[in-house]
Amino acid sequence: MADEELIPVTVWLGGRSYRIRIKPQEEEAVRKAVKLAEEKVIEMRTHYAGKDDQDFLAMTLLTYAADIATGDNNGFMKEDVDSMIARIDKAIEKS
Repeated sequence: MADEELIPVTVWLGGRSYRIRIKPQEEEAVRKAVKLAEEKVIEMRTHYAGKDDQDFLAMTLLTYAADIATGDNNGFMKEDVDSMIARIDKAIEKS
């Protein structure tokens, strides 16, 4: 990874900005993940009034972690994984 150039990206989640460094080819997936997480935070706000944004972020993270731990195929990254599998299959066919 040291050989690859990382780009700085600022994302907003739960009303806060976060500056991260990622590979250029990951930017679209990262932005999509942030958008999905922000939607989940908003959903949590509507269901659990009276909490603060840190609570909503923690609850969102726990939801995603539980999806991964239980092997839930309806998890938030399924589309990205399916897309990556299709690209890998296509690359294998070309070689």
